[in-house]
Amino acid sequence: MLLNKKISVWYFIREIKSQILFIGIFAVVIGLLDMLPWFRKISLPLNIPALLGTAVSLLLAFRTSQSYERWWEARTVWGAIVNDSRTFVRLMIQFLPVGEEKLIKDFAARQIIWTYALGESLRKQPFSDKVKQYLEKNNISGMNIPNALLDAHSRQIKEIAVSKGLTDFQQMQLNDMVTRLCDSMGKCERLKNTVFPRSYSILVHILIYVFAAILPFGLDDSQLAVEIIVTFLVPIVFIMIEKTSIIMQDPFENRPVDTPVTSLAQTIEINIRQMIGEQNVPLKKENTSYYEM
Repeated sequence: MLLNKKISVWYFIREIKSQILFIGIFAVVIGLLDMLPWFRKISLPLNIPALLGTAVSLLLAFRTSQSYERWWEARTVWGAIVNDSRTFVRLMIQFLPVGEEKLIKDFAARQIIWTYALGESLRKQPFSDKVKQYLEKNNISGMNIPNALLDAHSRQIKEIAVSKGLTDFQQMQLNDMVTRLCDSMGKCERLKNTVFPRSYSILVHILIYVFAAILPFGLDDSQLAVEIIVTFLVPIVFIMIEKTSIIMQDPFENRPVDTPVTSLAQTIEINIRQMIGEQNVPLKKENTSYYEM
């Protein structure tokens, strides 16, 4: 997630450097063609490229809105994961009898690992050493590791409901928390696996290039440099807006604009370890970069 300091403009420029080069060549070629005698006879009212530019602007506004909605939904879901993780451990501390600190720590450790495993699986990264060691130690495996960890939560809740004498209401409360965590996991997987229609991007790109192609024929032919600059700058602005939407629409791709799942998992770990009374809990280091992951 981009922080509100030291934001790198070069990150966005690197993302569209190939389009910048293409549009630059395109603008020069179209500008020179417009100076040829046969093309100089072609003159379009400026209203035509203006109308097309308006259509592109509306499409980009919709695209940006939908992309931000996906990004914000991912951040909202992970906000719920932070709260539900704290609440789950708090209920364990409240419901289990005094002297069951080891059992509480088992649930706390599993919940911490679940948050890391979920973030890493959404980004399709190899599991970190912390997650691998826990999975090996507890013989947890499967195609969907976060779901397997929630299954372990459910099994152990069923066991302690009998062995520790939990009431039906207490068991229901704990199962409800597991259900909420599962719902959040499902929402993240939906955002990860539902792609934005490719045909929409193709349509926007075609309209941008058509706009760039007809724009010089609506401008004054006496100033070639101005034609080329305008033909270059306006489509580049459109492409930058679209590229921003594209990189924002997928919030779990391990990029600077991602939902900061690793940072949130670290926050959850610190909070939970403090809740169960662990000493010397390491605090998060202040981020000095222009983004956090």
